[in-house]
Amino acid sequence: MPEDALLRPAPVPCIDGPVSAFAATGPAALAHWHRVFEQASATARVGLWECRLSDEALSWSGAVYDLFGLRRGAPLRRGAILECYAPGSLDRLQRLRRTAIRTRTGFRFDAEIVARTGERRWIRLTAAVACENGTPARLYGMKQDVTAELSEAQRLRTLAERDTMTGLANRALFEQRLAAAAGGPAGAALLLVDLDGFKQINDGHGHAAGDLCLVESGARLARICVAAELVARIGGDEFVVLLKDERDRDAPERLADRIIAALNKPIWRDGQSFRLGASVGIARSGGCTGPEWLARADQALYAAKAAGRNTFRSFDRYGGASAGPGRRIPPEARIWIG
Repeated sequence: MPEDALLRPAPVPCIDGPVSAFAATGPAALAHWHRVFEQASATARVGLWECRLSDEALSWSGAVYDLFGLRRGAPLRRGAILECYAPGSLDRLQRLRRTAIRTRTGFRFDAEIVARTGERRWIRLTAAVACENGTPARLYGMKQDVTAELSEAQRLRTLAERDTMTGLANRALFEQRLAAAAGGPAGAALLLVDLDGFKQINDGHGHAAGDLCLVESGARLARICVAAELVARIGGDEFVVLLKDERDRDAPERLADRIIAALNKPIWRDGQSFRLGASVGIARSGGCTGPEWLARADQALYAAKAAGRNTFRSFDRYGGASAGPGRRIPPEARIWIG
């Protein structure tokens, strides 16, 4: 068996009925089915392409012209077409193409392009290699517009990972990141933030006022904790900040101070101000599991609330953490593992 036999399309079986009837009529039938194909492919936003390797000449069906924002039948030059690909997609396309030609295998991937109209699109490109006398001669395949499909997938992913009210990460994403970070460097820290006075605002002024406070508090946290690994709302009026490994062991306490100060500032709506506070519980990873780490932060948060709220407490087996430049956390501000 010739070495390229496995790469050849399988023979198409004879089909009785209308298709064979049209085929029997010759050129008229071919013209008809060409029109049907073009109409169907335009509707599905998918088309055929071919590249002759000897001179890199391109052949496209009409839908591919449409994807790239070109007039159907316009001259095609491969170098100019490659300029439509976003840099990352172009690099990957070139690598996959070289590998496909060398190994005589196909590939499929999603690429970002900028059409000649200026519109950004995502296309799903499939390719196969056709050989002649054992030598790769052509690349051919399909290109399909998957912009809407990928946008919908991103929307669903956002719904699965983001809190719909604040836009922050939700509890599900937080738990994934927490599990990944647990047992890591001892300098990683978790700050559990609870809004003081939120229930009174929500009950006394209505859910609209409560929602406003949640959204604004989340926005302030995101601005302050821009360098954090993750900022999430994990339920009700409770937020969490996950910090990467910090060489400066006082950094979590200084950040807690900044969070408390920011969340203490009034929130205004229609000339009326609402004032919240914040209690913060801090725990370092210390080689514990994710649930254990969160439980330690929760215990520290409980101690902060017991101390009068609007403050922070640290659950720290090593002790000596700093609450800010030039001052130490007093013994009662730390919860010891024992």
